[in-house]
Amino acid sequence: MARLLLIEDDLTIRTPLVRALRERGHAVAAASTAMTGLRDALDDRPDLVVLDLGLPDLDGRELLRMLRAVSTVPVIVATARDDETEIVRVLDAGADDYVVKPFTAAQLDARVRAVLRRGPGGPADQDPTLVIGGLRIDPRSRQVSVDGGPVELTPREFDLLRHLATRVGEVVTKRELLTEVWQIPYGGADKTVDVHLSWLRRKLGESAQQPRYLHTVRGVGVRLVAPGADG
Repeated sequence: MARLLLIEDDLTIRTPLVRALRERGHAVAAASTAMTGLRDALDDRPDLVVLDLGLPDLDGRELLRMLRAVSTVPVIVATARDDETEIVRVLDAGADDYVVKPFTAAQLDARVRAVLRRGPGGPADQDPTLVIGGLRIDPRSRQVSVDGGPVELTPREFDLLRHLATRVGEVVTKRELLTEVWQIPYGGADKTVDVHLSWLRRKLGESAQQPRYLHTVRGVGVRLVAPGADG
């Protein structure tokens, strides 16, 4: 059972969603304003926050930034805003996932379980350290280093890199990444993968034009290899 905090001002959405998530075994608290939600997140320390962006007292993206300054609690943004630029901004601000309204309680429950599986204590924590060239990935501590220097990754970036590392040398399609990393089996936007790969490359000290570890196979996907091993 997970302890969830739903920050949603629309009563017609909040009430049935709380009920449905409780029926699926979660303990759910709810807040209707940003500042109440921030207080509850800090006081009650939920396992995960579901955050609407259109709140009456403060935009949800600002609340996300405030929350990220003081907490690492996983956050799923659940909103009617489906603009790609907005999605990228929210993910960049620290959201762990993004779901667009309307969605079913079953879909949100699947996202919640997927995000929580990626947290400390999940299956990945039992895996040994992955070493590819100068790249070291420790799933237990969720720490990454390149050539001995630490690399700070977001939870999503870490999961993306780890998945590619478990398939080292193989071409992994964007559809597989959406399914396995984003837990979106019904498909999604390739742009989401492209954006995260771009961020990941930058943090690994490379680019799509001058790759070291992450090599794009045009029209197919991407593969991770040790420097000098591609080709």
